[in-house]
This record gives sequence, structure tokens and C-alpha cells, in this order.
Amino acid sequence: MATILNILSYVSVLTLVALGLAIVFGLMDIVNLAHAEWVTMGAYTLAVAQSVGGQHAFWAALLAAPIVGAGLGWCLERFVIRLLYARPLDTLLATYAVSLIVQKAIELVFGTQPTLVYAPFNATVEVPGGSYPAYRMFVIGVALAVTAGCWVLFTRTRFGTKLRAVIQHPAMAEAVGINTRRLNRVAFCGGAALASLAGVLVAPMVSVESHLGMSYLAKAFFVIVLGGIGSVAGSILGSAFVGTIETLLAIALIRRSRRRSF
Repeated sequence: MATILNILSYVSVLTLVALGLAIVFGLMDIVNLAHAEWVTMGAYTLAVAQSVGGQHAFWAALLAAPIVGAGLGWCLERFVIRLLYARPLDTLLATYAVSLIVQKAIELVFGTQPTLVYAPFNATVEVPGGSYPAYRMFVIGVALAVTAGCWVLFTRTRFGTKLRAVIQHPAMAEAVGINTRRLNRVAFCGGAALASLAGVLVAPMVSVESHLGMSYLAKAFFVIVLGGIGSVAGSILGSAFVGTIETLLAIALIRRSRRRSF
């Protein structure tokens, strides 16, 4: 049971990262290599909040991190991406440069050593085969709720209909009066907010450092290739596949190393 829950907690975080990337990539046809830094900024939002308010500042950071991510996403779209539409190579290089700048800025401010942050509670829950951290189950619950909300927004609302129209045929969408540029900006900010939310959720389970987000970027791209660009359901299924394989391989390697040690 613990293995299944470990898979679910990892898949939950990966889904949030991949969802934002899938929507931005599908909507704007942009490979945003700075997407990983929104995860890192979410984690450091929690680090700053807890350095000021202690362990229970987690709840404030949980609300603040998506706002921080959306704000930074707006700045990137407004002052960089907007100037490079229809220039994919330049956009790729520009977002990579932004990624490096953010990483080095974090190292200048916080140093190169990992920063420890804490879950808001340390309780465990009894499950078949032992106990399991309640915080990880909380992460699964939050990710499920947010993913369900994104699915409803994407498939059951007028805004979602416009998003899907722009993804499938941007020229036709613009011809019928959809403001594609404004929609791009909103979607870009939303994707950054989702990644920052993933960062604040995963931070208590890992060491927070400047390259935290990069560990999720390649996997998120693989997820959207598997699941389909701009597809919420595809992102979920792709994340489930990647997360399951990676977690099972990690468990197998740990067991193998233990056998060798004996």
C-alpha cells in the first residue's frame, strides 16, 4: 500500500507541473525552458514564509506560491515571450537564459546549500502494511482537487472552449473574435501558477535548492509527448505512466543495493 501511495504522491506533483506545460506548449507552441523555475520559486516561497512565520506559515505559502508564480509568468510573457512570437528558436534560447538567471539569482540570495522546509503536520495514517505520512496524502488530495478543477475548466466552461479552439486552430479562433493574445497570457500565468503550487507541495518532501525544478522539466516534456499536447486527461495518464515506472525502478534499485550490502 505504501508503494501505491508513493506512486500517487509523485504522480500528483508531476501532473501539476506537466499540466501547465501542456497547456502553454499546446496553446502558444512555445517550449518554455523556464517552466522548471516556477517549481523552484514555489518551493522558495515556502522557505521564505517559514523563515519568517515558522512551520505553520506553510498555509500562507500554499496560497502565495501560485500568485508568485502567476506574477512571474506574467512578467516573462509580457517582456520576453510576447516579443518573440513565431520565433521558436529565439524563444527557446531566451527561456533557457531566463532559467539560468533565476537559478543564479537564487544561489546569490539563498546560497548553494539545500534549504530545509517543513510540512505543516507530522502525523501518520495507518494503512495496510504499516503507517504513511499524512502530509503525502494531503498532497495527493490537493493535486486531485486541482486537477479535477482544471479538467472542469478545460471541458465544461466557455473559457475552456476558447482554449481548446485556440489550441486546435488559432487562426480560425482569432477570426471568430477570440482574443488569442490575451488568452495566451492568461494560460501562461495559469501554467506558472500550477508549477509553483507543485513546488510548494513537493518542498517538504525534498531538499530545496536552485535546481529543484529542473529535475521535473524533462519528465514533464516526456509526459506531454505521451499524453498529447494540450490534453488534461493525457497529462494525467502520462504522469501516471512516468511516475509509476520511475517509482518502481527506484524501489527495485534500493532493494538491490540492500541485498548487496548484506
